[in-house]
Amino acid sequence: MTVIFALWKRNIRAFWRNKPALIFNLVFPFFFIFVFAEIFRNDYIENAISFMLAGIIIAVVFDSAIRISSNTIDDMTSGFMREVLVSPVSRLTIAIGQFASSATVATLQGIIIFVVGFAIGLRISSPITILYALLAMLFVGLVFAGFGLFLATRAKNIQTFQAVSMAITMPMTFLSGAYIPLSMLNDFLTTVAYFNPMTYAVILFRSIVLERTGDPTEQLIMQELAFKVGDFTIEPVHAALILAAFGVLFLLLSTISFIRLDFSRMNRNKNDSLEIE
Repeated sequence: MTVIFALWKRNIRAFWRNKPALIFNLVFPFFFIFVFAEIFRNDYIENAISFMLAGIIIAVVFDSAIRISSNTIDDMTSGFMREVLVSPVSRLTIAIGQFASSATVATLQGIIIFVVGFAIGLRISSPITILYALLAMLFVGLVFAGFGLFLATRAKNIQTFQAVSMAITMPMTFLSGAYIPLSMLNDFLTTVAYFNPMTYAVILFRSIVLERTGDPTEQLIMQELAFKVGDFTIEPVHAALILAAFGVLFLLLSTISFIRLDFSRMNRNKNDSLEIE
């Protein structure tokens, strides 16, 4: 537990020290509000700003959980991981520390957007909703921290990780309903969205923030908070279960990949990239 906390504390400090990235991550999401908010205005969505903000917040949590995993590559190439492994600490413990710190940083990013959102139109009637929203952000952060760590352990250098993560996160975000309603996608893209774990993260978080989890099925569908797959309707509770299944899969894959990784053969070359000797 001490090692997990030490790794967690180290990565949290690195997050707060990176002020330019912190400011950029705060400003950039609000650009999407003014660009995309209008397409969410209809007779069934009462507050388009809250609707859009909920999608942006969880998209920030998702993107941060993936991107923060790049720190793992820095730790691998700098020799930090090899120094940690000299101590009698299991790789599983180290992996848990990486999961926890990535999920915490991602959640903090989401909380910042969440708090600022109240100044531009986000409305919540019950304090318990805030608690549920925080738990949902942490849940989503953990799910995608596993995915990010898996990508980090498979990438050969930081440049490869950045290219691969961008190629994956952009389509996943735009095919999740966070920025563009699923009802506006064609049949092929809608089918792809069904296999996108971010789709279920957006449905879950949006229904919590809008306080619509108890609405009838037909109303949830009209409000873009549920959708039909054949004769079955995916509602927020189903989205939580599906997301949990993805989380277990990602955590297993990333943990296995991390445990099997040979840190002793990794060094930083002159171009600051990862090189397998």
